[in-house]
Amino acid sequence: MGDVCAVIAAGGTGSRFGNPGGKQLVSVAGKPMMTWSIMAFDRSAYVGHIVVVCPPRRRAEMRTLAIDPFEIHTPISFADSGETRQDSTRAAVEAVPEGFRYVAIHDGARPLITTEAINRAISVLLDTSAAAGVVCGQPAIDTLKIVEGSRICETPPRSMYWAAQTPQIFGIDAIRQAHAQALADGFVGTDDSSLVERMGASVLCVQSPRDNLKVTVPEDLRPVTAILLGRMSDAECAQDTGMFPSLG
Repeated sequence: MGDVCAVIAAGGTGSRFGNPGGKQLVSVAGKPMMTWSIMAFDRSAYVGHIVVVCPPRRRAEMRTLAIDPFEIHTPISFADSGETRQDSTRAAVEAVPEGFRYVAIHDGARPLITTEAINRAISVLLDTSAAAGVVCGQPAIDTLKIVEGSRICETPPRSMYWAAQTPQIFGIDAIRQAHAQALADGFVGTDDSSLVERMGASVLCVQSPRDNLKVTVPEDLRPVTAILLGRMSDAECAQDTGMFPSLG
């Protein structure tokens, strides 16, 4: 069993997506959106458990629609989501079973994450003893502007900026301490990494595929669906030639 417990954040209300039931169960390329993420972590040898964080009233629905119909071998448990994403991930981190040394927190609305990217990020953390965590992301490719109202105040050097994604992977003690300190201080961060960073701990960026997109609004479904269908088509073509790349 691996040392990493994956957390799938699936507690959103879908306010920006426009679906009162949330977007995690919306069908994407033939599977519920969150199922793609669960399957990617399920294929990782580093991952020994998965915690799905969602509203308690939706547990049965998510298990019935997004977990049970699919061949998933990793044990799955649930944690109750809170009022904010930070509340939800704190609850999930506290629900990680005993014995796991690391936790990988991932948005259920990022169905394009691959097992290869997951394994690469975990291996960087395991090989860097001085780091408390790693964040998947991409170096910024657009020119960035600091703006007040509509007036540009500054154009910072692009080379210093990354677009943060998930998974974000941490030592279990570091992320639990970071959440406890944030709660005590009344601090709300923009992501889990910001909680660890404010304690002075080292967090590294690991480059992940640029197509690790997050579904926020309905228009995001079109490119995500196209990419997933393309991967499935590539796998079918590879099967015809006897080569089997991972869909992970």
